[in-house]
Amino acid sequence: MIIRSKAPLRLGLAGGGTDVTPYSDLYGGATLNATINMYAYATILPASDGNIVIRSLDKDERYETRSCEVLTLDGKLDLLKGIYNRIVKDYTHTALSFELSTYVDAPPGSGLGTSSTLVVAVLGAFAEWLNLPLGEYDLARLAYQIERVDLQMAGGKQDQYAATFGGINFMEFFKDDKVIVNPLKVRSIYLNELSHNLVLYNTKTSRVSSAIIERQARNILENKTKYIEATHQLKKQATMMKEAILKGEIDQIGEVLDFGWKYKKQIASGITNHLIDSIYEAAIGSGATGGKISGAGGGGFMFFYCPNNTRYEVIESLRKFGGTSHRYEFTTAGMTAWTI
Repeated sequence: MIIRSKAPLRLGLAGGGTDVTPYSDLYGGATLNATINMYAYATILPASDGNIVIRSLDKDERYETRSCEVLTLDGKLDLLKGIYNRIVKDYTHTALSFELSTYVDAPPGSGLGTSSTLVVAVLGAFAEWLNLPLGEYDLARLAYQIERVDLQMAGGKQDQYAATFGGINFMEFFKDDKVIVNPLKVRSIYLNELSHNLVLYNTKTSRVSSAIIERQARNILENKTKYIEATHQLKKQATMMKEAILKGEIDQIGEVLDFGWKYKKQIASGITNHLIDSIYEAAIGSGATGGKISGAGGGGFMFFYCPNNTRYEVIESLRKFGGTSHRYEFTTAGMTAWTI
């Protein structure tokens, strides 16, 4: 028997940062994101030899031990160990024997929600194998708790829900970790135009998002007006983006992205740097009307809205920075698991 799963990575189009505690608890947050055809994959091979083998194929890391109820968190594949520990604690109450292999289409620090998407994919595989009673909200919330509570990894809430639900979603965040996912019914012609005009660019740099997010959270906790007001504007941007996409006012999306980028840079230090600013300016100078860094900031992927036929001029202008542009398509399905 082979159990497999996959979950899609996402583009955070608007509102990123408002899904992070304590802002979402104090003021409520809102984001708009869309999943793309880049994935995190998981495969589980049940075993009867009393061993646990965990392999991260893209990172070329391996961990093996005798089967036990709690795997020691020692800095090696802790994300995957943490998922197993929670599965045993909440559901099986007994040790399991298996081989788990994972792979992600984008590197860590890419800003596409890789770690959270991986957690969703692995949880989906365990749920398929063990027939766990996890609906979409249950799965996403459990993924969030494993990352943010069990493993104390700083971050927001949108990535787990994006990977679980899939598609284009307007998400609302409230205190006590309450989340409402509003799927948007967008005409295919609008999605085709958006994917054509939205250039995805890998800067070939990475960052530790937790450090940026911790600074962001500290600014909110210390009640610093400047940072709070900037985050309010990002929440407003999510509504602006929703209206533009649903109404088919696609060419306004560049302006909405530019509006958000101006405020995104203000919510914490480290979100941008000289390289990111230079890339952004080059894209705008070649015809893009707006863009942003994907995720918390500091590195990873960026994307730009390029109206008419300017995407090719923008792509050419970015070659000198050493990164690469990526073709992609928007997807409608979230986490999917199956058994062979």
